[in-house]
Amino acid sequence: MATAGFNGFTVVSFESRMAAEMTRLIERHGGTPLVAPAMREIPLEDNSAALLFGEQLLKQGLDVLVLMTGAGTTALFEILQSRYANRDVATALKNTVLIARGPKPVAALKALGFQATLTVPEPNTWMDVVSTLDASRPVKGLRVAVQEYGVSNRDLLDALKQRGAQVTPVPIYRWALPEDTAPMTHALSRILAGQVQVMLITNAAQLDHMMQLAEQEGRTGPFKEACSKLVVASIGPTASERIRSYGLPVDFEPSHGKMGILVKETSEQAQRLLAAKRAS
Repeated sequence: MATAGFNGFTVVSFESRMAAEMTRLIERHGGTPLVAPAMREIPLEDNSAALLFGEQLLKQGLDVLVLMTGAGTTALFEILQSRYANRDVATALKNTVLIARGPKPVAALKALGFQATLTVPEPNTWMDVVSTLDASRPVKGLRVAVQEYGVSNRDLLDALKQRGAQVTPVPIYRWALPEDTAPMTHALSRILAGQVQVMLITNAAQLDHMMQLAEQEGRTGPFKEACSKLVVASIGPTASERIRSYGLPVDFEPSHGKMGILVKETSEQAQRLLAAKRAS
């Protein structure tokens, strides 16, 4: 019987791409994993926005390119390279400020032979993107493109526009529900039955999809009520903002927005946090 960390708590996670690793991490820290992948990353059926961006980039140039994710950065350049020679893309970007939202876009750029001009510091929220630009490269009057991921970040786009930038969103991929939602439905039933003590959120879209599923089944109210009785741990401010937008609690954020740190530090605090919630 597990005694360390989670001390046998059932821990639900909606991680998809790293579901197997999440399962091992929860077990390693004394939890009983309930991993229900809630996201499927799919390419846009129509890459017209990215191709139009490429056309504008090569003909007109660009002042600032904000790269929000590593996967999105790689996908954007793959789309560009499907139509243009690498040297032409590199020439077009020669005078463009490349803003990387954290280490993953930095690594993706490096693999492509580019270097980030500015790197947004942790916790890598849209507000950190804006403050980095404010401090280093005010965008008034500049042409700014934003590589989007999942859903459009209206707050970021609006903040850039308010600062006088000419903003072009460039959607590259989006999230969809997994083809098989049975694990999500099972996890929802376990949560509603009070059989889950800890919920780990590693991506804001995971909760979007769980809320979508709960709404489809007419269980939105019970799901929110159930979440108020368990420990909700968020990987960082971006996910926390989305969680709170649904009226749900955020009981814990790790010291760094890494999956392994999230699981480890949540396991160390889960018993105390759950006891405090039950006492209140």
